[in-house]
Amino acid sequence: MLNQFVIIRNSFFVSTYMNRLLLIVSLCCLALCASAREYADTALYQGMSIKLDIGTPILEIARSKGKIQNYEAAINVRLAKRFYPTLEAGYAFAERGVDGGFHKGHGGFGRLGVDMAVVKKGTTENNMLIGLRFGGAYQNYDLTNVKLYSEYWGEKQLNFYDQHRFDCWGEIVAGCQVQIYKGFQMGWYIRMKLLFTRNAKEGEVMPYYVPGLGFRKDFNWGFNYYLAYKF
Repeated sequence: MLNQFVIIRNSFFVSTYMNRLLLIVSLCCLALCASAREYADTALYQGMSIKLDIGTPILEIARSKGKIQNYEAAINVRLAKRFYPTLEAGYAFAERGVDGGFHKGHGGFGRLGVDMAVVKKGTTENNMLIGLRFGGAYQNYDLTNVKLYSEYWGEKQLNFYDQHRFDCWGEIVAGCQVQIYKGFQMGWYIRMKLLFTRNAKEGEVMPYYVPGLGFRKDFNWGFNYYLAYKF
């Protein structure tokens, strides 16, 4: 009888010990999982996103009746859940009459910059953004029926074919992004643009339109509405 009691007591202690051991192991596993998740959340690299602008093409085609078309896409990298180094690239062409002359041109453009999440504790999927960009564009263009004035010749209309020019500018951007489905996001940007290349070279006639910038002005505005997928 005493032996049976000892066996039952030892079994009880062993069972209790095993249960405690399993509990400790389970807690350790949970702690390891939690620490791994915390490490992932605080890692410098947080993935990347690809964006496609769907707003600008529709807006430009609608207001110019198809004479101005602009297409662009972007890729960014998420760093420390708050910073987004961004590369944007696109292509545009325009046919537009301005000041009695006619502009017909096409070319590519790119922008390089960084966005910052306004809400520090916000998620990477939903947040307000502010940022800076440096943009550049190279285009080929023709200018026809351009009016030039001279004291000697008076007013003349001239044509300039196969012209080439590089322009660059800076931008301040503000916008937002929200998640609409697993991995898919939507958002918008408002852009304030400052043209840097304002002077023409000797014998050069400035284009009326600059890809990625819009109509040639010292200050210009832009708007993008995009869909994105994050990896």
